Amino acid sequence: MTIEQTLLERSNGCCELCGSDTELTAFDVPPVAVADADHAILLCSKCREQVEDADKVDPNHWRCLNDSMWSQIPAVQVMAWRMLNQLASEGWPQDLLDMLYLDDDVLAWAKAGSADESSTDVAPTLDSNGAVLSAGDTVTLIKDLDVKGAGFTAKRGTAVRNISLTDNPEQIEGRVNGVRIVLLTCYLKKSS
Repeated sequence: MTIEQTLLERSNGCCELCGSDTELTAFDVPPVAVADADHAILLCSKCREQVEDADKVDPNHWRCLNDSMWSQIPAVQVMAWRMLNQLASEGWPQDLLDMLYLDDDVLAWAKAGSADESSTDVAPTLDSNGAVLSAGDTVTLIKDLDVKGAGFTAKRGTAVRNISLTDNPEQIEGRVNGVRIVLLTCYLKKSS
């Protein structure tokens, strides 16, 4: 049985990300050492086009990840994580990322494939001690911070889990007291 036949059987003839049943092809999830069904997913032409060209991404199309991110197939989990990270600035994808759990080896695979995309000349995001911060890290507040508009004070020592990076290397986004806020990195310490 070919890889595409295996994927068609595994997915019941539907795109493994959006559920479409038209124009399906096998897609190897990078980085791929061995081309096999365990390292590939079945994609429709619309998903494939957007996965391969970030300029063509339609955020509303990817609301389908709300369902497919729960797949038991590691390759599907990896692609869902990557697309949600790519769209995190939209707001709703970050909420899904906050719920998504990946085993350590699957998360490493997901991060390995997205490393080539993030290897641009953008300044790294650093905490108050100079440690490099990455999306998904946990940080701790080193100072009490008044949260304008939310009506509370984020206390020193509060852990902010599964942070998101922004275009500004001096800011991150995270959830404190159930509210998604932007935090200055000079008031954060990376948790080990």
